[in-house]
Amino acid sequence: MIANFISAALISIFLQNAVFEKALGINILLYAARKRSHVIGFTLGLCYIMSLSSIVIWALDLVWGEFIYYHILAPVLYIAIIGIIYIASLIIVWRYFHKLFVKIKKFVHLTVFNCAVLGALFIGSQAGADIWGYLGYGLGTGIGFFVAGFLLYAAHSRLNNELVPAAFRGMPIMVIYVGVLSLALYAFVGYQTG
Repeated sequence: MIANFISAALISIFLQNAVFEKALGINILLYAARKRSHVIGFTLGLCYIMSLSSIVIWALDLVWGEFIYYHILAPVLYIAIIGIIYIASLIIVWRYFHKLFVKIKKFVHLTVFNCAVLGALFIGSQAGADIWGYLGYGLGTGIGFFVAGFLLYAAHSRLNNELVPAAFRGMPIMVIYVGVLSLALYAFVGYQTG
C-alpha cells in the first residue's frame, strides 16, 4: 500500500515530471516562477487540488470504470469533480479564513483550472492501480511542479539580465531553458527507441 504511494510519487516527481516530460501547465508555471511566493502558493494549491481530486477520481474509476462509455464521459466528470472541489474549497476558505481568501482569490483559479491538473489526473488514472497509487501520483505531480517551479525561479533572474540579447529576454529564454532541462531529463531517464 504505502509502497505504491511512494513509488507513484517518486515516479511522478522525477521520472515523469509533468512539466518537463509532458509540458503540462508550463504557461502558468513560467508566470509563477517570477516570485518565490507565487511558486510556493501555486504548487501548494496544485498539491491540494490534485490530492483531493485523485481520491475522488479513484472512487469514480472504481465504480464506473467498467462502464462501456466511461472513457468518453471521463473528461466531463473529471472537470466536474475539479470544479466541485474548487467551489467547496473557496466557500470554506471565504467563510472561515477570510484573510487567506483575500490573498489567494486572484490566483487560485489559475492554479486549479489549467491543463496540468486535468492532465495529471488522466495520467494518474492510467498509472494508479489502487487509492495509494492515485494519491501518490496526484501528490507527486504537485511536488514535481514545485521542483520544476523552483528550477525556473532560480534561473529567472539569471536568464533575464543585460547579458542576454533583448530579443531573447523574458518568455523566449525561459522556454529555451525548459527545453534544455527537458532534454537533460530525457537523457537522464534513458528512453529508448524501438
